[in-house]
Amino acid sequence: MMQSDVVICGGAVIGSAIAWNLGQIAPELTVTIIERDPSFQHSSTALSASGIRQQFSDPLNVAISRFGVDFIKKTPTRWGLDLNLHQQGYLYLSNTDSGAQILRENHAVQCGAGADVTLLSTDELKSRFSHLNTGDLTLASLGLSGEGWFDSVGLMQGYQAHSNATRLKDEVSGLKLQSGKVASVRLASGSEIACGAFINAAGPYAAEIAAMAGINLPIEPRKRTNFTFDCATPPQHGLPLMIDPSGVWVRPEGRHFLCGCIPENDPAVAHDDFEPRFQEFEEIIWPALAARSPAFEAIKMQAMWAGHYAYNVLDQNAVAGAHPEIENLYFANGFSGHGLQQAPAIGRGVAELVAQGSYKTLDLSPLGYDRILRNEPLLEKCVI
Repeated sequence: MMQSDVVICGGAVIGSAIAWNLGQIAPELTVTIIERDPSFQHSSTALSASGIRQQFSDPLNVAISRFGVDFIKKTPTRWGLDLNLHQQGYLYLSNTDSGAQILRENHAVQCGAGADVTLLSTDELKSRFSHLNTGDLTLASLGLSGEGWFDSVGLMQGYQAHSNATRLKDEVSGLKLQSGKVASVRLASGSEIACGAFINAAGPYAAEIAAMAGINLPIEPRKRTNFTFDCATPPQHGLPLMIDPSGVWVRPEGRHFLCGCIPENDPAVAHDDFEPRFQEFEEIIWPALAARSPAFEAIKMQAMWAGHYAYNVLDQNAVAGAHPEIENLYFANGFSGHGLQQAPAIGRGVAELVAQGSYKTLDLSPLGYDRILRNEPLLEKCVI
């Protein structure tokens, strides 16, 4: 039987971030990553919109993203790798009084956590982005720095290239529990690995892996379709990543644009369902964008693809940390679309917990599995 101090199920950005941080904190530990698809062509990392923002409603999520953007900024020095961070901000729009109040409440939380965010009246919004139709709006919130988008695959590959973890192309098929611990991990190939710690970083497969230990994890794959389009007359004053009150979002992508929306119906999907939902562009996105700006009246869709959120049904927040009873089983799951930007902080925190027994950099304990057992949501209001 093979042996490894730490076995990580899932080798995309979350699993790779944990492995790299374990190497930094405790290089003496042997780390093995089990990954079913080393091409990562269907990974949430590769298919994401690659955004990072500080505009959350929970102060811990703000702190996690601040850690992440600082990490990304330092990659040229750390790894000799430029992740092409575009700090053009996120722009949230509200068209109701209640929506404006939520933006104000979130703004207070964000500023209290050190985020560089400002509120804009409709006049101020029009002054900055003259192409926008603002007549129906009540308030806007704009990130001034530390928000935007970057090279998602570059971050994942950076972690992978600078980690000494052993990587196996295989699938976890079972967990052997003994004396309240994960004693070994069974693989689809027939191999078995004895482990000192097991980390579930399986993305949309997280619930299936947890079930192997008799654990209920309320995480399921939800499909999100991204579209790129060309614009006949692009906005003259640029654009951050804008989130319309309709739930439609759009941002520049080179000389084109990238966009998507929250589906009107959002069921769990099969793990192999990556069929894009073209109708979302025709029926939801284009009408909303055309109503928001004349610049988006004449656009042409160029490409589309679908990826999966590892969606936490309870509260759309990550589940991170140790299981309260299976002491060597750890979670890094359920990011609900935020995993890429949260990978640096989650990778650091989970590695600290495994190697040092407690969180040192950021206290991630509010994200623990205990709240799942108690059925007490840690609600995040800013979910796209």
